[in-house]
Amino acid sequence: MEKGKGVMGFGRRWAVEFTDNSAALSSRDIHDPPGFTRASQDQDDSSVSRQKKDAEANWKSQKAWEIAQAPFKNLMMMGFMMWMAGSTVHLFSIGITFSALWQPINALQGVGKVFEPYKDSKVDLLAPKLLFIALNLGGLALGIWKLNTLGLLPTHASDWVSSLPPPQEVEYSGGGFPLH
Repeated sequence: MEKGKGVMGFGRRWAVEFTDNSAALSSRDIHDPPGFTRASQDQDDSSVSRQKKDAEANWKSQKAWEIAQAPFKNLMMMGFMMWMAGSTVHLFSIGITFSALWQPINALQGVGKVFEPYKDSKVDLLAPKLLFIALNLGGLALGIWKLNTLGLLPTHASDWVSSLPPPQEVEYSGGGFPLH
């Protein structure tokens, strides 16, 4: 049996011939229809590409604002968790307070990296960055306030000098039945 022939001895049934021996006109030889010019097609392509660039810049601007507003959600959640932790010093309240201080500090250190994907000559990132920084500073202030309510911030002179008496407590608790 010869190579390339089937069992019956016939040639291959399916074959594709890639050489073009015909004298048919190619698409380059056909004239443009009346009213059509290739220059207008190039202009359409440039306007489409300009529209795509504008749409991409608009999308980047929207995403930058979404990223800038994200710390607000974290701020609300952290405030609720601090309220639920109470004002006594215990493991849970210390952990929540540490988290409330650590997250904004990390976010403030990485402002450039957070907004790097949205950097574009058509997108102004100053306002979203400022909002991002302001909200994270608000989160940091919330954590510092919680440290103060727990009594862990040195706010009196007696916190620094051991010979001074501590300040008088403002709160007084009483009531109930006498146990005589």
